[in-house]
Amino acid sequence: MGTESRHPRSIGLDRMSAREIVRLMNEEDAAVLSAVSRAELGLARAAEAAARAYQAGGRVVYVGAGTSGRIATADAAEMPPTFGVPASKFVAIVAGGEAAGRTAVESAEDNGHLAIEELEEIGLARDDFVVCVAASGRTPFVVAAARHAKQKGVPTCGIANNRDSELLEAVDLPILLDTGPEVLTGSTRLKAGTSQKLALNAISTAAMVLSGKVIENLMVDVAAKNDKLKERCVRIVCELTTLHEDEARQLLESHAWNIRRVVAVVRATEPAATS
Repeated sequence: MGTESRHPRSIGLDRMSAREIVRLMNEEDAAVLSAVSRAELGLARAAEAAARAYQAGGRVVYVGAGTSGRIATADAAEMPPTFGVPASKFVAIVAGGEAAGRTAVESAEDNGHLAIEELEEIGLARDDFVVCVAASGRTPFVVAAARHAKQKGVPTCGIANNRDSELLEAVDLPILLDTGPEVLTGSTRLKAGTSQKLALNAISTAAMVLSGKVIENLMVDVAAKNDKLKERCVRIVCELTTLHEDEARQLLESHAWNIRRVVAVVRATEPAATS
């Protein structure tokens, strides 16, 4: 299995200086971008499937264990503040439950029955889209979830870092991220984990763009929950209208920091102002 193989370049890792270790890791990380690039078509198809699910009122359900589960949890958690979608629309099911997001619960990943129970508990439906992530491609929790979802007629995607793995064979849309052996043998939080983060970023971001959650390249549905995000809202309104910062802020404050509403109000009045 590629991700468990010893990397010939790092055999003497324990004798390297800090600079040499960092340089080697940086050089090896180039393989991540190559792997994600080779998976471009599959990632695009996954993004389209995620967009269809969202637009049909369904959910994007991530399933993972260990590092993969924590990466999936992070991606799902970022969707509401970035795109203004309900937290219920991007869900992460992780072996070991919420505690696994903070502390490794290694034994949980061997329990395939638990994955099925958790999918049933959330009421998995055919309008949903299930994205299963496992570096090895053989994690029982993740593979069981993929098979169960597919049996229920729910569209499935599998992301793995090893060829010919059970996960890639179990899903409708297999995505191989062939990052090869790790500098620290078997530590898939390194290249494999980085490639998974890039993959999920691409899927979720493209899905939201396809679903109309972006104007030009601006996150117009951002949830302004703090000063930094309010400043971003002001800049976005200024980019999309002729307003100055003070005017944009005033309108945003009077419209509950809703960028779309403010832009619509301004654009409705601009023709009359210039006629």
